[in-house]
This record gives sequence, structure tokens and C-alpha cells, in this order.
Amino acid sequence: MPMKFSVPIFSVRNLNFNIKGQKILSNISLDILASEYIAIIGPNGGGKTTLIRMLLGLDKPTTGEIKIFGKRLKDFKKWYKIGYVPQRASHVDSAFPATVLDIVKMGRTTQRGYFSSFSKEDKKLVHDAMQKMDVLDLADKMVGILSGGQRQRVMIARALASKPEILILDEPNTGVDMLSQKNFYALLKQLNKEDGITIVFITHDIGVIADDIAKLFTINQKAVICNDPKQILSCADMSELYGIEAHLLHNHKHEH
Repeated sequence: MPMKFSVPIFSVRNLNFNIKGQKILSNISLDILASEYIAIIGPNGGGKTTLIRMLLGLDKPTTGEIKIFGKRLKDFKKWYKIGYVPQRASHVDSAFPATVLDIVKMGRTTQRGYFSSFSKEDKKLVHDAMQKMDVLDLADKMVGILSGGQRQRVMIARALASKPEILILDEPNTGVDMLSQKNFYALLKQLNKEDGITIVFITHDIGVIADDIAKLFTINQKAVICNDPKQILSCADMSELYGIEAHLLHNHKHEH
């Protein structure tokens, strides 16, 4: 049977971003393909979040091209295909007046709009997303009283409610305890393997999931792309780009 060719979900070519004369991203070119499981690492201020914001059309590149599902970013309309959990999304004011169900239902507004009525399909997708993230029993709880780990799963359920083909998470484990982090990575892996959802996440916890990642992007103004994260130290310029982080990865490697 011939292999089916599919266009990358994201195709980035010669991307540059300058702000107030400072170069944040320099000549970034990369592809994100369907069903990949990708981590993005790099030092603070290296441009990781900026890159994600460019992919989502939230910031505009100085020069370069981004295509989503083969369409130029400005022509892309099907944003429901992309689930996004921004940095600190799970940090909610304790007095925030919304239940878990209210929050997850917001994931359907990307297609329905805020004022259209909820269909049976909408209800099923919300139910399925909550079930997948194990938050059904929290449906009537106020989101502000939940633990960090619970809120994290609620925010991912909200993203899943739009039935995305790719899930992008920006440092999703900030402020979450170690046990919740471990369970979280297991959930991500399950979404990738069982549901075929492409997963891309920014993290500082590379050691925790080094054995699972299929591809690693290291961003420090420029990009280094590694297709075999277990051999991370053999990737060009890693030590030069990352110094201390390369050392940490080296230690992790030798623990096995």
C-alpha cells in the first residue's frame, strides 16, 4: 500500500522576530508533523513562548513564513483544530465564578461562537474531554478551589473539547506537584498514542520525559532540532547553545 503524503501541521521557514532592535528569534525553520510528540526546551528568554505565539498568530514575525495545514497563517481559519494551553493557565483566582463544566464548555465556543445553542454533539464532546482528563466528578465544583493538578487537567479538557488535531502547551507543569506531573505526562502520552493527537509542549522537566519524546526542539534565538532526544549531546551546537542545561541532560542520560 503506498504511503499517504500529508502536509505538515506547521511549516516554518526562515522565521525572524525582532522587537525594539533586539533579535528574539533568528532564522528558524522547522516542521511539526501529524502524530508527533515534541518537547521544546531552552533557556528563559530564549524565545520558546514567542515561537508558540507566532505559530498561533498571536505575534507577527518580522520576516519569514508560517503555514498551517498547508495554508499561509493569514488564510488559516480552522483554529478549532489547534488546542492551546497557555503558560500559567491553571493559575486561577480562588474567587473565579465558574464551575469546571463552565470552563470546559468554553472549548466549544471556538466553533459555535459564544451565543449559539449547545447541541447534543457539543455536550458529548465536553463529556468525553472531561472523562478523558478524569474531571467528570468535579463538574459542579468551582474551578478556583481545585488543586493545581486538577486545574491543569480541566484546562486540557477545555482544549480537547474542540476536538483538536494538535495540542500545544506552554510550561503546563508550573506550580504542579511531582505526582501530578508524572500523571500528566502519562495522560499526554495516552492522547498522543491512543487518540493520535500531535503534542507539542514547552518544558523545563526534560529529564522526566526524555525516554518518551520523539523529537526535541531547542530554542535559544536559533533552533536545533533533534530527532533522537536520547542522543541529545550529539546534536550540533547543543553544549554551546545551552551550557548548564546540556549538563543536566548529560546527567540524566548517565542515570540510565
